[in-house]
Amino acid sequence: MTATGAIPATAPTGPSGAAQRHRVALHGVTHVYAGRGGDVLALDHVDLVIEPGEFVSVVGPSGCGKSTLLGLIAGFHRPTRGRVTLGDEEIRGPGPDRGVVFQQPNLYPWMSVRENVALGPRLRHVRRAQRRAIADRLLALVGLAEFADHATYELSGGMQQRCQIARALANDPEILLMDEPFGALDALTRERMQDELLTIWRDAGQTVLFITHSVEEALYLGTRVLVMSPRPGRIVLDQPVPFPPHERDRALREHPEFVALRARIGRELGLA
Repeated sequence: MTATGAIPATAPTGPSGAAQRHRVALHGVTHVYAGRGGDVLALDHVDLVIEPGEFVSVVGPSGCGKSTLLGLIAGFHRPTRGRVTLGDEEIRGPGPDRGVVFQQPNLYPWMSVRENVALGPRLRHVRRAQRRAIADRLLALVGLAEFADHATYELSGGMQQRCQIARALANDPEILLMDEPFGALDALTRERMQDELLTIWRDAGQTVLFITHSVEEALYLGTRVLVMSPRPGRIVLDQPVPFPPHERDRALREHPEFVALRARIGRELGLA
């Protein structure tokens, strides 16, 4: 089916804390940026609504505008036409209500793991004892409590990504924006991080927008999978995922319905 911005009635609900958060919406968004050979139409009239607590995965060919979509919600740039909103407010720039996790961890090596996680609260002038408590709670959530006083370069790649996720959560953002966060990890670490991210999402209650090139990863993690067309980017499929978040495990990847959905999304991407 072609996406119209409507949320399927059968879409699974997210974590219990999600009701306190706001929906994210793109209203007729078109985005053009300047390229070396002239203007490039990255997104073309995208309408999208992401409800509180959803985990929305986005897949599409390289250059289709996935990262542009995420950047507009993050407030890194403004749409050429249309509006991007969080609740009733138009997004006009970056803010603590949106946490961003990139493919490569951008941790500060001169700070400890705890200090990296506590950076956001520190910049908001939260008292030292409170920001330490926030950091320690989140480090426990992502399984890094025993590494709080370590330097970040002492962590493995997967551990650094968990630290980056904890840092993004430290401001209690409305939405967590993740741009191919596991793309640089080996296959075993990537699968383990997928399971850990599902646990963090269920416990923390954030809305998640997750960019990936992997159809299997998108389907395993998401409550919805959005498929984007080649540039100019449009949403050509909005696929609800029927598997309850608490029932996802490695055996799910071989479930006939999972395999069928993976094949359907693959066909939409021209992979089969």
